[in-house]
Amino acid sequence: MNGSQLTTPDITQLKKTALELRRLALKIIFQAGSGHPGGSFSATDLMTALFFGGILNYDANNPKDPKRDRFLLSKGHASGIYYSVLAKAGYISESDLDSYRKINSERFLSGHAHPKTPGVEIASGSLGQGLSVGHGIAMGTRLDGYDSKVYVILGDGELQEGQIWEAAMSADKFKSNNLVAIVDYNKVAQDNITKDLKDLEPLEDKWNAFNWDVHRIDGHNMEAIMKVLQLPLHPEKPRVIIADTIKGKGVSFMEGKTAWHGVAPSAEDYEKALKELV
Repeated sequence: MNGSQLTTPDITQLKKTALELRRLALKIIFQAGSGHPGGSFSATDLMTALFFGGILNYDANNPKDPKRDRFLLSKGHASGIYYSVLAKAGYISESDLDSYRKINSERFLSGHAHPKTPGVEIASGSLGQGLSVGHGIAMGTRLDGYDSKVYVILGDGELQEGQIWEAAMSADKFKSNNLVAIVDYNKVAQDNITKDLKDLEPLEDKWNAFNWDVHRIDGHNMEAIMKVLQLPLHPEKPRVIIADTIKGKGVSFMEGKTAWHGVAPSAEDYEKALKELV
């Protein structure tokens, strides 16, 4: 399957791919005149490793293969990077991206992902729901007799919602070890710093208390990302990877800024950003 081609991931190539994906996501957000560059860029390295590092088992030519691994982007507003990844993975064409956030988009490339788009498993716009859905899918695939894994990328702001922790309790109860949550911990929400809204720390202790298999990494260190994603599943526990990231990673004037949560760059800022993404 497409996701298994790189048996020995080339870290240098993965870094290059991540850079190309940031440029592509920036382009379509600029063209659309709206989007979410900050959260797209913080999740780019994580998604690059999943899709192009031989982690996800998928076939873009058969996107509903029941044996496939599932990827869920719970922080659905980061659709700019999601669609860019799907184009590079072969689910859609790069030319399809020209219809991003346009009415009557042929591939349904709306601002928040829609399951009518090839490669998209769930609609994700209302935050806090992805882990619940991911756990349900993880249980379902296991009941069907498949060894599929389910990967869910969560925004750190989502962790302030109770539904996340209800799902965490359920996944522990049912020993859903085929469920892997990845927290894109960029520490910046839509209009404030995450900790000033509700402080998530001590975050590792919280997940440990819910009896998950907890790992914490630098979410922009490709070697560290690949190392943790290649670990064997825990025999009983679901896994959470707390990835410390930077909102707007890769563009200096976007990094760590709430202002770049949900705004497209001007023509001037677009050109400045492209010069940094080389």
